[in-house]
Amino acid sequence: MVEMPEDDVPRGVNKKVVLAGLALAVIAVLGIFFVFRFVETERQREMQDWQIRLGIVADSRAGAINDWIEDQFGVVRSLVENASLQLYVTELSLLGDDADRDELGEAGYLRNLLIATAERAEFTEPLTGPELNANVERVGLAGMALLDPNGKVLVATPTMPPIVGPIKEFLQSTPRGERGLLDMYLGNSDQPTMGFVMPVFGIQADAGASDVLGMVIGIKIVGDELYDLLEQPGEIEETGETYIVRTNGPNVEFLTPLKDGTEPLRRVMAIDTPDLASSFVIETAGGFGMKVDYNNDEVLATGRTLSAAPWVVVRKVTTAEALSAAESRLTTMLVVFILVIIVTLVIIVAVWRHGTSMRAAASAERFRVAAERFQNLGKFLRVVTDSQPTEMIAVTAEGQYTFANKTAADNAGMDVDAILNTTMANVMGPVRAKTFERANKEILARSEEIIENQERITNIHEFDDEKGHHLIRTTHYPLRGDRDHPPAVLMMIDDITELMQEREHRERVFRELVETLVDVVGQRDPYCAHHASRVGEVATAMAKEMELGAKDIRTIDIAAQLMNLGKTRVRGSWLRREGPLTPEEIERVRTEIEKGADMLSHVEFDGPVVEIIRQVQEHADGTGRPKGLKADEIDLAARIITVANVFVAMVSPRSYRKQGKSFDDATIELMQERDKRYDRRAVSALLHVLDNRDGRTKWANFAEAPARETDDGRDGSGGAGQDLKGR
Repeated sequence: MVEMPEDDVPRGVNKKVVLAGLALAVIAVLGIFFVFRFVETERQREMQDWQIRLGIVADSRAGAINDWIEDQFGVVRSLVENASLQLYVTELSLLGDDADRDELGEAGYLRNLLIATAERAEFTEPLTGPELNANVERVGLAGMALLDPNGKVLVATPTMPPIVGPIKEFLQSTPRGERGLLDMYLGNSDQPTMGFVMPVFGIQADAGASDVLGMVIGIKIVGDELYDLLEQPGEIEETGETYIVRTNGPNVEFLTPLKDGTEPLRRVMAIDTPDLASSFVIETAGGFGMKVDYNNDEVLATGRTLSAAPWVVVRKVTTAEALSAAESRLTTMLVVFILVIIVTLVIIVAVWRHGTSMRAAASAERFRVAAERFQNLGKFLRVVTDSQPTEMIAVTAEGQYTFANKTAADNAGMDVDAILNTTMANVMGPVRAKTFERANKEILARSEEIIENQERITNIHEFDDEKGHHLIRTTHYPLRGDRDHPPAVLMMIDDITELMQEREHRERVFRELVETLVDVVGQRDPYCAHHASRVGEVATAMAKEMELGAKDIRTIDIAAQLMNLGKTRVRGSWLRREGPLTPEEIERVRTEIEKGADMLSHVEFDGPVVEIIRQVQEHADGTGRPKGLKADEIDLAARIITVANVFVAMVSPRSYRKQGKSFDDATIELMQERDKRYDRRAVSALLHVLDNRDGRTKWANFAEAPARETDDGRDGSGGAGQDLKGR
């Protein structure tokens, strides 16, 4: 191998330096990210503070306005609860519509009462129109009046406006016997006006709609008395403002004066105006957010709905004023934090560079020692793998060898060094190589999952060549790649052809032995000649339907065919008797069936065949034998075989009956005995096979009587003993 001059040796990028640089970059990015996150958190905290401050003002002003409205109703209430007024209205109701109201003594008193109350509570306003022109009626703007139930004026203050227009509509729409609020509107003087009405009931009358004798109404010009309530005591925000809005169809109406000089009820905006603060507050019933006001200025706004009127109190302040100090403070913090991060990174880089030069020599020595240890470990692993009789190789997804033990090299007829960097196709042929490569690619696709679960994937492959048919077992384990080696798969290859042939031979001999034993039972009772194989067939179908494993299914099949081996110890005349067996004979037959398991106790089965046979006479309710097991104490395989055995016995002819039961009668009897003699799940599995897996067609031949001979060789239908539920 030619060595390159030192100056010509290509130098790769120092990955540690790159990783360190990336780490510093990540630290810087994360630092800046968390700084921005901290600043954003502080900004949100500032927003929450403003939400609380604005909410406090909105709650305070909403409470003051609700109190003001209730105060106005209180003024009207003081009149409707006045005994003299109630007495006056009661007398009028008794006199009828033709009575001269002015002749009643209380009329003057009540008029004075209304005037005094109106002046005290500011339910009054000077008349409009010329004072001397007799042809022009002077119009009242505000006042109070006592009305009859039909809205006709009984007594009124001089400045009370006429009951027409909005006032009349308001009275007609107010439910009889309830108080009403005439929402703000532009009155006769083009000023915001409101009305308050309450019913008058007779003395000691019930407060029902039928007991209403009249009404007291107060009409009031809305002015500073209400608007002053919108000012928050101690307010310091220059752009802070509180105003009242309401909805009117698709619009938002501003009911109170605005800071830009707009007079009450003079500004209307569409409710769907984008980001309009008033619309937002109305729709969210007092939400908080950053929106725009009526002048399209960005504001922080919240609001509260009123309980006494269909109004919403809006409180807002411009974001320029609210967040200017916070934004300045947060910007300063952001700059300072970023500078701190940059300075810290510079210090880290300087310290790292200084430490790198000091660690270089120590690292080089550690690397030399590690390399020597790695080389020794490699030699040790080579000795271990070369001593194994199994082929062990490591190949890439493309089938290229990266490792092979001595056994693999010897089987290929090559040296270990020569086999490396070649492909499986060149070593073992294209057919095997293609099969193994396909399996390895599937392993590599799931490599992380397999490594995490510590799985080892085993496959069996069949190949034919000039030497015959071969069975090859391969075990695969994925290997992670590194900078020097790509991902690979470690394979252990075994030729198990002879092993499988020997196993098949043993299984074939075992199966022939089972069939011979079953045939012995069948010869003693020709009617049951096929009983065991049929029970095995039905039990196997039920086990598959219950999704049991292949090993469990094979065990069930063998146990089902051998379960009646004990009948070989029963007298043949009993098995062929046409009449019933005696109780003693029945007990003897059952005992011999149980002893059939003892005859097999020294046979080595793959599964618990003997124990299953011992349990086939157990019942689900614990009344069976020999141990009285019940429910899940009985092996599931025994429960399945019990149901299959009884089913085959019931639908098959016997020496004591020429015809078995129908499938329907048999299944009805099985269902009646569920959870008593038979397992519910096993019965359900049998029914499903019969009805949904074509069992009725496949097993229709069970009803056919077999040809049989008597003991002396003559054809006959011999007798039978009593049915043993599967005999």
